[in-house]
Amino acid sequence: MEQRKNVLAIIGSTRANSSNLNLVKAFAKQTTPKFEVHIFEGIGNLPHFNPDQDTENPPEAIVAFRKLIAQADALLICTPEYVFSLPGSLKNAIEWCVSTTLLSQKPTGLITASASGLKAHEELQLVMRTVEARFTEATTLLIPGIKGKFDTNGNLIDEPTIKQLKAFELAFEALLD
Repeated sequence: MEQRKNVLAIIGSTRANSSNLNLVKAFAKQTTPKFEVHIFEGIGNLPHFNPDQDTENPPEAIVAFRKLIAQADALLICTPEYVFSLPGSLKNAIEWCVSTTLLSQKPTGLITASASGLKAHEELQLVMRTVEARFTEATTLLIPGIKGKFDTNGNLIDEPTIKQLKAFELAFEALLD
């Protein structure tokens, strides 16, 4: 049997038990035979990006974050939209990688799940294209109205979204081949 691929999931929300976290957990559960999904939970603890600190000795939290990215076979970024844009914590995390080649050609899945999410989804694709991450239209997914797609226990129950997530999974798997 083929070894499962190591996927690092980065959640744009810092909220505990966010819809984005629940969505990634649903993805991890449905892809267990294929992927080992590790959820990065420290996005809110990363220091603010400062080019003066992005030297040979960046902050320890950044060294650890970059190591997780380097060790991953692929990235999954799942984010809400805040004020028609990316959350500052997600943009900050990406900015800490700009001076590296860590994201260059890294297979990446991009999910924006929010009330609307359209502007953040466009921005996420632009930013990830700029850092040369490797993704396709099929490995991007916009899910508007995300909160109504879960039951009170955080389980994904919306059938159209479940089908979209399955199609996304297949495209993501193909990106890693």
